[in-house]
Amino acid sequence: MRIGLLGGSFNPPHQAHRAISLFALKRLQLDRVWWLVTPGNPLKDNGGLHALAERAAAARKVAADPRIEISCLESVIGTRYTADTIDYLRRRASRLRFVWIMGADNLAQFHRWQKWQHIAAQVPIAVVDRPPRSFRALNAPAARALARYRVAEADASRLADRAAPAWVYLTGLKMSLSSTGLRNPDGSWKSF
Repeated sequence: MRIGLLGGSFNPPHQAHRAISLFALKRLQLDRVWWLVTPGNPLKDNGGLHALAERAAAARKVAADPRIEISCLESVIGTRYTADTIDYLRRRASRLRFVWIMGADNLAQFHRWQKWQHIAAQVPIAVVDRPPRSFRALNAPAARALARYRVAEADASRLADRAAPAWVYLTGLKMSLSSTGLRNPDGSWKSF
């Protein structure tokens, strides 16, 4: 089974998360996408973060597709970093083929993630274009360091079958929604 992993705060979850997931299901020929709702992002101020249960419940409503599963795995297993979560999943579900899914905005700062090179060595990565961040993302330190492992977009459907490191940059989905843009100044969520 091919599983896409989309991690994030989902504060709040929104239609772009769903669109990215459906796009990845199709383009990467995945069987499922798991939304890994994190207890807190180590690279962000978590002061305005809504309760994990609230974010997970909202994510279930937004996902609205049986192929998208919502998980609070990191809170259950006590991990804080993506590298640790991926290590756990690979140990516990070694028969599954995982692909990490991220937006171009995350690729632009991927080099700041703890053990980012380890993540890239453990699972293939699909990066979904998020204009206007494309140029910055593709010229970021991690993208340059991993350039020789980049897979042609035409071969994206076979990414889950590749040994890591391998990554693809997916274009064609044009959505500018962001969780930051859907939060009010007081941290409450705008209607969505």
